Amino acid sequence: MATEQELSDFLKSVEKRAFKRSLYHVRNEEAALDIVQDSMLKLAEHYGDKPPAELPMLFQRILSNCTLDWFRRQKTRNALFSSMSDFEGNDEDGAEFNLLETYSGPDGDEAAQSAETLTQRAQTLQGIEAEIQGLPARQREAFLMRYWEEMDVAETAAAMGCTEGSVKTHCFRAIQTLSKALKARGITL
Repeated sequence: MATEQELSDFLKSVEKRAFKRSLYHVRNEEAALDIVQDSMLKLAEHYGDKPPAELPMLFQRILSNCTLDWFRRQKTRNALFSSMSDFEGNDEDGAEFNLLETYSGPDGDEAAQSAETLTQRAQTLQGIEAEIQGLPARQREAFLMRYWEEMDVAETAAAMGCTEGSVKTHCFRAIQTLSKALKARGITL
């Protein structure tokens, strides 16, 4: 059984990654914050008594479901208000976040690196970020869980509610698409 402190520590450890993952999906900062907050509340309310080892899988599943619920609400809302001329739906403001804050160079001392190196790294990461956002939703979700959240295939399949084979296929296609797109941009990793 997770103690209150263990649950709190777990939520603190996943909040930034969960926000970025949600932001990749919904492309709206406020909505991403709401989704993460709802996910955390549901985990605490319904599963706070579970063992700490089970929390990561439960949270990933809850986060995925909250994201899907958000899209369903948006679809319903847009269908209801589509005839209103003054309603424009979700006009995204180009919500961005900087992957550099999560990237640390091999020596961890970015201040000592040249401005040119930092600029090249920033451009590379912006290119990668743009291409990840362009992936189909299921590919993006599988890719982020596997390579961002570092979940294994079985955990990803359980969180996404699909088979392990589907996860492998989604990841393979995402990697192929990203590789081609980045190569076209002149980015080599």
